Amino acid sequence: MVAQKTDGAPEPARTPEDMTFDVIILGSGLAGSVTGAVLARHGAKVLLVDAAAHPRFAIGESMTPQLVEWIHILAERHDIPELKSLASVEASTRDIGPTFGTKAHFGFMKHEVGKEPNPREATQLALPKIFHQNSHMFRQDSDSFMFHVAVKYGCTPRQNWRANEVDFDDDGVTVLGRSAAPGAEPERYRAKYLVDASGFRSPLADKFDLRDKPTARFKHHSRSMFTHYVGIKRFDDVSGHPQDLRPPADWHTGTMHHLIERGWFWIIPFDNHPKSRNPLCSVGLTMDERTYPKPKDLTPEQEFQSFLDKYPAVKRQFDGATRVREWISTDRLQYSSKQTIGDRWCLMSHAAGFLDPLFSRGLSNTMEVVDALTSRLIPALKDGDFSAERFEYVERVEQGLLQYNDDLVNSSFIAFSHFRLWNAVFRVWGSFITPGTMRLTRARLKHFKDHDTRHFDELENVAHPGLWWPQSDSFKRILETTAETCEKYEAGALTGDEAADIVFGLLKESPVVNPVFGWKDEEKRFIYPSTLTMARFLYWASVEAPAEMNSVGREFLLGILKAGAKVRKLL
Repeated sequence: MVAQKTDGAPEPARTPEDMTFDVIILGSGLAGSVTGAVLARHGAKVLLVDAAAHPRFAIGESMTPQLVEWIHILAERHDIPELKSLASVEASTRDIGPTFGTKAHFGFMKHEVGKEPNPREATQLALPKIFHQNSHMFRQDSDSFMFHVAVKYGCTPRQNWRANEVDFDDDGVTVLGRSAAPGAEPERYRAKYLVDASGFRSPLADKFDLRDKPTARFKHHSRSMFTHYVGIKRFDDVSGHPQDLRPPADWHTGTMHHLIERGWFWIIPFDNHPKSRNPLCSVGLTMDERTYPKPKDLTPEQEFQSFLDKYPAVKRQFDGATRVREWISTDRLQYSSKQTIGDRWCLMSHAAGFLDPLFSRGLSNTMEVVDALTSRLIPALKDGDFSAERFEYVERVEQGLLQYNDDLVNSSFIAFSHFRLWNAVFRVWGSFITPGTMRLTRARLKHFKDHDTRHFDELENVAHPGLWWPQSDSFKRILETTAETCEKYEAGALTGDEAADIVFGLLKESPVVNPVFGWKDEEKRFIYPSTLTMARFLYWASVEAPAEMNSVGREFLLGILKAGAKVRKLL
């Protein structure tokens, strides 16, 4: 047999050794490429296949503090310094290209049909610089960069190659597929383990009938449409709001969420700092498909325009703007799998399930799953135990990430119609980002000091895998009560103010909710932690907070001090 390269030129036939690997990864997006880079860095023979090729369009551009920490953890745990090129806008601009935006905040503005937005119905969380300098990832470049990093560490790439059949036996897995090159013949690859990072159209999900049907498991409903534009105006320039009612950070410097009844627009600019040379802006609209059924008589362009016509301030952002690629318009986004782990296989991240892009959880979830999977798969390749039992935690964390996000996002969509209730739900989300990130930073700083990977293993010793602060019983109770309260408002059993009072009461009464940033103060809609505020928070978390928070705060502070001392010695 003579195989064909993707450019049509013939290449020598492959030997059985060429067709045999330790791990086959389906999908070379960030999930697949980072997983492949980690495994190859540890000496595994990895085949990284994809039905398409890089560079290519992708969304999921907005970063979070947790994502930054997971990137650092994977980079340091596995000695892959290239990963840190994704960890900040400065690093990405320097190492990849001047195409990434900066992300200084999560911003939210409430809109009503036919009305100008009320500047007092807005919330914003500016991100503390002590943890990160987040970016708006230009996924075409970030994904291509990591794909080539994976190849650099030894992954064998097969782009434009589609897997058609997957078969398992006691000794491994066989994948049969074909290149997209004209006249290409089927090829058969063999491996000890299969990672499916292909996304919604997962071959494994189809083979084992893993999808929940219908997706009754999730309470949340949404569909989406998205593309890239040039010429989007800054919301700061078109809002018409007086300066004293604007947030501390300009809307254009972060991820802008325009909230509507059971839906939201996203505006994610890549041109919002001086070093960027990328004129593009990521634009999307996500809405409850029960409230807004997908029209059969409108193109996506016409449907999007019909939404702009309802919200004058959002429409002004698009005056003179031009779409640069076709719209992608989805049906319901939510899907899940009955099982994500089996003997010799894993459904990873978006192959396992998806909820909604609100709060930008996707890539953080992905990197957490990469860490959990690879920390088990590397030793499995040495001792030959690929049983599902060994990877049981991966299943728990994947299911938990989806379930807890469903509680929060469903509550948010319900609350969009009532600002006080949204203001309360916003605080439930925001108040636990910091401790959820600190626990990761604490583990990383401990590892920096002694290079003991047990600090990372201890991150999994938690009661509630998948929760943003997974060892916190208090946070779990607050989230679950918030979800129940919002559902009562949705059903008409509570008014919006009654529901908001309950959630605000939970936050004010909870001793683990940080009082320093202003999370307990309903009137403080813009959370902007300065360096002084962070110092006050660290004192509270280390000295005054209850044990649940104190253990995180004290060790985090000690880790910073010890890491600083080690750096000074190295210098």
